[in-house]
Amino acid sequence: MSSWRSFILRIGEKSSEYGGTIDFKDHIDACFGAVRRELEQSQDEIITFLLECAEQLPHKVPLYGTLIGLLNLDNEDFVKKILERTQKNLQDALDSEDCNKIRVSLRFLTALMCSKVIQPSSLVVVFETLLSSAATIVDDEKGNPAWQARADFYITCILSCLPWGGSELGEQIPEEIERVMVGIEAYLSIRRHVSDVGLSVFEDMNKSDKLHVEKDFVEDLWGRIQDLSKNSWKLESVPRPHLLYEAQLVAGKSHDFGPISCPEHPDAPEELSEISFGRQKHEAELKYPQRIRRLNIFSASKTEDLQPIDRFVVEEYLLDVLFYLNGCRKECAACMVGLPVPFRYEYLMAETIFSQLLLLPQPPFKPIYYTLVIIDLCKSLPGAFPAVVAGAVRALFDRISELDMECRTRLILWFSHHLSNFQFIWPWEEWAYVLELPKWAPQRVFVQEVLDREVRLSYWDKVKQSIESTPALEELLPPKGGPDFRYGSEDDDKTEYALSVELNGMVKGRKTARDVIIWLQDSVIPVNGLDVALRVVVHTLLDIGSKSFTHLITVLERYGQVIAKICPSEETHIMLIEEVSSFWKNSAQTTAITIDRMMGYRLISNLAIVKWVFSSSNIKLFHTSDRLWEILRNALNKTYNRISDLRKEINNLKKSVKQAEESVARAKSELDAAETKLMLVDGEPVVGENPAKMKRLNLNVEKTRDEEVSVRESLESKEALLARALEENKALFLSLYKNFSSVLMERLHETFGERGLESTADLEAMAVDEEDTPAMDMDKENGSSKSGYAIGEKEQWCLSTLAYLKAFSRQYASEIWPHMDLLEVEVLTESVHPLFRKAVYSGLRLQLTDQ
Repeated sequence: MSSWRSFILRIGEKSSEYGGTIDFKDHIDACFGAVRRELEQSQDEIITFLLECAEQLPHKVPLYGTLIGLLNLDNEDFVKKILERTQKNLQDALDSEDCNKIRVSLRFLTALMCSKVIQPSSLVVVFETLLSSAATIVDDEKGNPAWQARADFYITCILSCLPWGGSELGEQIPEEIERVMVGIEAYLSIRRHVSDVGLSVFEDMNKSDKLHVEKDFVEDLWGRIQDLSKNSWKLESVPRPHLLYEAQLVAGKSHDFGPISCPEHPDAPEELSEISFGRQKHEAELKYPQRIRRLNIFSASKTEDLQPIDRFVVEEYLLDVLFYLNGCRKECAACMVGLPVPFRYEYLMAETIFSQLLLLPQPPFKPIYYTLVIIDLCKSLPGAFPAVVAGAVRALFDRISELDMECRTRLILWFSHHLSNFQFIWPWEEWAYVLELPKWAPQRVFVQEVLDREVRLSYWDKVKQSIESTPALEELLPPKGGPDFRYGSEDDDKTEYALSVELNGMVKGRKTARDVIIWLQDSVIPVNGLDVALRVVVHTLLDIGSKSFTHLITVLERYGQVIAKICPSEETHIMLIEEVSSFWKNSAQTTAITIDRMMGYRLISNLAIVKWVFSSSNIKLFHTSDRLWEILRNALNKTYNRISDLRKEINNLKKSVKQAEESVARAKSELDAAETKLMLVDGEPVVGENPAKMKRLNLNVEKTRDEEVSVRESLESKEALLARALEENKALFLSLYKNFSSVLMERLHETFGERGLESTADLEAMAVDEEDTPAMDMDKENGSSKSGYAIGEKEQWCLSTLAYLKAFSRQYASEIWPHMDLLEVEVLTESVHPLFRKAVYSGLRLQLTDQ
């Protein structure tokens, strides 16, 4: 890396504000000197690299603003080019709805204003453009309030700039910035309060959580900015390096910033209904998602010295680092532990990372990314961060019964993976009391699922060794045994045993799938029936494939046709799943993998999986294990991924069609041009160029037309596949909701009557048999009550199943919304229980009307 690139990239990293010993000024001076020396030779490269660094390392924006301010003193034309590029980048980001780029570009502009590079009034014009668009969107007559997510985003962009430049704006143009603040206040008075109940991590909120619900994110940020304004814009978390050069920067020329425009908001639907409004609201929230939903894991004493606005700024730093350095986990961890703030923030860092890991409806990145970041931070701060993470786990575990079901699943997956990187060490004796809780108690289920996932990541004996301090917990370990093969010895059913041995010999003898099918049709099914044939085939093939995942895939690829032949219907698919589950009853992981692979090979339909999960023998396990829900999630994910892949292929093919049309037009134009030319043949003028060229041009036209036809046929084929997949998807979700309804309706009426349920606190007030909830001793060391779980089994079953219903509704909302009219007619009827409707509506973030 050239010297000037290194200086720009690493600016400020060894300064005292970033945990080093070198002064800010020395860094900036050295960087300024290196860049100034290279301006003549590498001006374009410097502009590109500098803007990339400002965008992807936004916690350094004040440093880059100061650097550009110093360059402005020497080379105004160079700085004008930076502003032109910045204006283009911001406009492109607005047009493409790139939220992160918009937000960071505005912060960069604010830093440039502080360094006298742009006029303060130009920045206010940008703010007012966004404010005007936001106010129009939420206007019932002129706008489309369903798109309030975009309007809220614009307002948060303006407010989030003020910690970086509010002081300068207040000093230089107090009246104009006051006009902006009044405009924001007016906007807040007409927008709708956003309820995050459907996206809340905790089902039952404590006082701190409720405070944040009473104020949504925009209202909360507005309150923090107002407090900052009353405090004369003083805060500790934003470096102000431009003040070191104030006397010099004043002499520079401040430039105007070019105008920007916001995209038009989509038109409101002609017939405005609750569902049509909800569809557009969902679309808007997908494009303009809320960046963070604060988790209050730790007690206030851990962060009580932190001012509200400083918390917001540090969260911004952390989220920026997580977003822009997601491909460099080591660099990400290094930046996170070296932010330019003068106070300790380990607890806030943990809360911010967990808020992203548990963010609903989904985190910005796969959960494994946050797992790796936490691991690296524990290694970077071995004396502080592991204890903070352990504290977060304990705090979340204490509230596990209140945790959203999807968040609970993510927490289980993260915690088991985290422990696997630290030799599975954990003080399990702290949680030994869960053995005295009912089998359906969420804390007991949590420990059970964590141990199950640990076994998947290691092996049974290793995990057993890790809990040797609390050997009683071995009761919660999954079964140690391998597959449960029905025909392991001659003592089993002799007829079926003989058939299994014969089939095994055929497979080892490399008989083809056709040979096996003929054998089944001629010798097995007529004599023993389909049930026996299916059982023998499934158990024997799975036994052959049980040695490894590769063996399983090989068997399914070679003999999948055999299974398909004897399992042609949905009913037989369910029988097939039952046999797979029986064979792998000791391994939830292999059961899920096998069913998933069979679905991939089209041996099992997703509808059959849904019906099997909701079969009478399975529903009794809904509240004590995640095994069935994992299989259902896999089926829904695979269906969703198929549709997503088809949509991507169709988009690519549409581009290819456009390119093919352009190629045909080009080839035809070249042919037409050649045909109109005159040339002499034997002294006589003849229309057209020489025959060889004309032949080549004609062939080129035919070739491009053939390519266009081929691409169009491929597009039509994929569109037909997508149409069929979408119909299957509609049937799948209709079946899913009908099955949820059928298993929940009777139990909800029986357990809760016709009433709704505000929280599990209502249940705790209910009388519960003492036998179901044994009393427990007080854990004096931790100061917390370990009394028996106060909710009975029927209530817990209902709560768990409703929680999964809500989680599925939220996770697949994009696929569900197109079918909401049908669901309202066939499932969410007037007779539906209020708790059922509440779970669905909460997942879809649809406002629940009074029953």
